[in-house]
Amino acid sequence: MHPALQLAGIRVELGGRTVLDGIDLAVETGQVLALLGPSGSGKSTLLRVIAGFEDRYAGAVSAEGVRIDALPPHRRGFALLFQEGQLFPHRDVAGNIGYPLRLRRAGRARTAERVAELLELVGLVGFERRDVSSLSGGEQQRVALARALAAEPRLLLLDEPLSALDRELRERLAGDLRRIVTSTGTSAVFVTHDHGEAAVLADRVAVLRGGRVGAYGPTDEVLGGLADGRARRDGDSSRDGDPPRDGDAPRDRDVLRGDDGASG
Repeated sequence: MHPALQLAGIRVELGGRTVLDGIDLAVETGQVLALLGPSGSGKSTLLRVIAGFEDRYAGAVSAEGVRIDALPPHRRGFALLFQEGQLFPHRDVAGNIGYPLRLRRAGRARTAERVAELLELVGLVGFERRDVSSLSGGEQQRVALARALAAEPRLLLLDEPLSALDRELRERLAGDLRRIVTSTGTSAVFVTHDHGEAAVLADRVAVLRGGRVGAYGPTDEVLGGLADGRARRDGDSSRDGDPPRDGDAPRDRDVLRGDDGASG
C-alpha cells in the first residue's frame, strides 16, 4: 500500500534564500505527522507545497502513489484547517459544515445526515442553527474541523489550529482533535511549534531546522531524543561551572519554540 503522502527531495528557494532543502517525508494511511519547529524553519512553507499553494519548488509530491505536482489545490482531495477557522460569517453552523457537500452536489438529505454525524463527532450536537459569531474560539475551531472532514478528505492539513486559543483550552482540544482524527481514520499533517501538542496528536514527528529535517521518526523517540540532548548539554554546561542561561538556550530547545519573529 502506498503512503497517503510522499515527499521526495523538496527544495524551495524564495527571494534568493533556500527555505526548504531536500525534504524527504512520508505519511502513512491513517497516521498523523507533526511538522515541529520554530517560526522560520520552513514548516508552513512545506504545508503550502503539500496543499498546492506553493508551486515554486523542485522535487516530487505524491498522494497514494500518484504524482500530484501539477494538480491545483482544489483537485488534490485535501482539506485545510488554519489558526483561525475562517468560517463563513453569513452561514450558520450547519451551513458552514455542509458547504463542502453542497459543492459536491450532495442531496439535502445526505447533507443534513452528514452534518448531524459531524456535530456529534465534534461534540456540538444541537448547534446546527447557531450563528458562528456567537461561538467561543474552541467551538469555532470544532466547527471548522467538522467542515474540513465533511467531504472525507484523503489528507487533512492543519496549520497550528490551536495556537490562537489559551493554554488550558489548547491542551483539552488537542486530545479531542487526536480522538476525532483517529476515529475517522484520516491521514493528517500537523504544523506546530509546541512539543506538547506534537506529543498528544502525532504518530510521527519531523523536526525542521533551517529548512532541513533535523530529526524524523516515532513521536516518543524524536521528542525523547530532543529532551535527552538538551539535558546532556545542560549537564555539560553545569559541570563546567557555568549554568545555562535563558539567553544561551540550546538549539533543540529553540526548535520547540516559535518566538524568533520570522515566518513559517
